[in-house]
Amino acid sequence: MRRIQNIVAMLIAAAALAFAGDARAQSDYPSRPIRFIVGFAAGGGNDIFARLVLNKLQELTGWTTVVENKPGAGGRIASEFVAHQIADGYIVLIGATGQMSIAAAIYPKLAYHPTKSFIPLNMIASFPLILVVPENHPAKSVKDMIEWAKANPDKSNYGTSSPAFTIASETLKLKTGMPAVAIPFKGTNESNLCVISDQCLFTISDPPPAIPLIKGGKLRALAVTGATRNPTLPDVPTIAESGLPGYESALWQAIVAPAGTPAAIVAKVGADVKEVVAAPDVKEKLIAQGAVPQASTPAELQKLIDADLARYGRIIKEKGLKAE
Repeated sequence: MRRIQNIVAMLIAAAALAFAGDARAQSDYPSRPIRFIVGFAAGGGNDIFARLVLNKLQELTGWTTVVENKPGAGGRIASEFVAHQIADGYIVLIGATGQMSIAAAIYPKLAYHPTKSFIPLNMIASFPLILVVPENHPAKSVKDMIEWAKANPDKSNYGTSSPAFTIASETLKLKTGMPAVAIPFKGTNESNLCVISDQCLFTISDPPPAIPLIKGGKLRALAVTGATRNPTLPDVPTIAESGLPGYESALWQAIVAPAGTPAAIVAKVGADVKEVVAAPDVKEKLIAQGAVPQASTPAELQKLIDADLARYGRIIKEKGLKAE
């Protein structure tokens, strides 16, 4: 009996020490650099938004933040990597709609789940996309592009770097009957270059990498995918305005951590990111990049992901869409 009591006492003491250690680690957080994993190539929209926000986070808090790009499989490689890391707040994910909500709706055997494998920290922004063709292409409108694609089906293809862009493009095809074959890339820079080089008829791009190319005369913007026009490109109509009422596609970017990350760390990072996104200079820069600054609470982000899972699951089932 005494031996059992001694063992129990040792276990209680060990648990108390572990708890104290965890509490001390959380109170000292962060005591080393935080790695923010981006699932797309450097220079793409997700990368640009992440660096903008994290540079400001480092400036305001004094934390050391490191952006790591792990592109591939539409962001799924990065998501799977982060999902299997230690939940201590030092490796987190810059998650986007395509690799989170849409991927979960498309791939039944996904190696992670957007709400079971992760805990939400905060939103960064939402952003409509831009439909672009080569600057020298004869199509001057969405209607022109559709007609050209139908007349030239062997030359009609599109670039895509994640399920989000594939869904937006395939929905356009379904609404118009236009032919187009998907060509997958690791990032939207590559998709845009495919269009510039006349190897792709079009791509639906996130705004940051596309806007400089549009203003520099490398790409022609035919339409934006949101419900309203992009203030950075006020003369470019929405796809709905271009003769396809009801068409709308906007994505979001957020920060999530591996499930099991301590609540104190979730609250700390979430609150600091919310302050960063609300900073006037960050808001101004995000808007200039075609995004809508949109900080949230973890609960609000969780609700958004759940709603997206239901919505995209329904769209994919009803329309039989498949991502490349």
